[in-house]
Amino acid sequence: MSSAIIEHPDGLPQPQRNWAILTIALGLVMAVVDGSIANVALPTIARDLNASPAFSIWIVNGYQLAITISLLPLASLGEIIGYRRVYLAGLLLFTLASLFCALSHTLPLLTIARILQGFGAAGILSVNSALVRFTYPHSQLGRGIGVNALVVAISAAVGPTIASFVLAIGTWPYLFAINVPLGIVTLALGWRFLPHTRPAVHAFDWQSAAMSAIAFGFGISAIDSAGHGEALYVCALEFAVAAVASHLLYRRQQHLPSPLLPVDLLRIPIFALSIGTSIASFCGQMLAFVAMPFYLENHFGYSAVQIGLLITPWPIAVAFAAPIAGWLVERYPAGLLGGIGLLLFALGLGTLAFMPAHAAPIDVVWRMALAGAGFGLFQTPNNRTMIAAPRASVPAAPAACWGPRVCSDRPSAPPW
Repeated sequence: MSSAIIEHPDGLPQPQRNWAILTIALGLVMAVVDGSIANVALPTIARDLNASPAFSIWIVNGYQLAITISLLPLASLGEIIGYRRVYLAGLLLFTLASLFCALSHTLPLLTIARILQGFGAAGILSVNSALVRFTYPHSQLGRGIGVNALVVAISAAVGPTIASFVLAIGTWPYLFAINVPLGIVTLALGWRFLPHTRPAVHAFDWQSAAMSAIAFGFGISAIDSAGHGEALYVCALEFAVAAVASHLLYRRQQHLPSPLLPVDLLRIPIFALSIGTSIASFCGQMLAFVAMPFYLENHFGYSAVQIGLLITPWPIAVAFAAPIAGWLVERYPAGLLGGIGLLLFALGLGTLAFMPAHAAPIDVVWRMALAGAGFGLFQTPNNRTMIAAPRASVPAAPAACWGPRVCSDRPSAPPW
């Protein structure tokens, strides 16, 4: 199992590398696209299942919640048992759950299927970057990360369009059914071409994993309860459980050599600021993506097909703005670019909220594009700052070299 590491420590050889890249990209496409197509189809699904918008939102929330509570534990598990195994297991679960979604005929069944699908997507997303590290040579790692970012942007861009096309010729279950053959093909490719990795020596931290799931799960549930007007004591109890679990998780991570959540990085001011603004911006984008289909249908009378096409300019603008921001950040301060991006993002959201009563399609399109361009202009400089902050804060140490071309600033481990 470890022969791939011994023979090819600096990435996979050709043509295996290209097949592995294709496998990683296909899994990423399915996980990202399935998050966006459900947003576009929400009004249609709610109407077909006789569900209110408030409760049908769990079709999206269940998927996102499952990803949120399992992303960190699965990433840690991948380090221990192998990233390839976690990826393939997640892909298998995602494919089976997609079939479950397509066959669901009630809102509770569809919600359960989406939660299972979210756990599968977490298995794909949690180890995606790690697999990229073992697939590309170290000298091309930046290129691999860039390709991954491009795949995410394109997947988000085509998601609404795919949803519009499918809904124009068929019913909403086909949105999930198309994942089944694609998942089977990706599983076959992954089994054959994904890299094997040497497992870590430390044991899986079940306590931290449980605390993480409780903290994120009850935190999101508390916010949802407050939004649905649940009793005050219910919301307070859920917030309290989330707060206690978060505190215990924080204290535990400070004393572990291989923490599930490296909270010590939050002591770096620029890193903490970048993380906070990134979370806020993604929350703003997801809230807009979930609310926009209902807003466009109820206030302006657009159909599901039209809604998908009208939302598409947002991710397209992100795909264009992100690489431009990557070029600009080499020449201008990241804080300046990120601030301009956030300002454009806020302007886009504001103009969407105050559209005229009889908005034409062009009125929606330019506002969507403005919000997407701002989001893309902010994310690339901000991500670069987050990656660079830990390295910049660590004093220089004697380098340890692993092979003729690969060296690390950390003498205790290779750069992988």
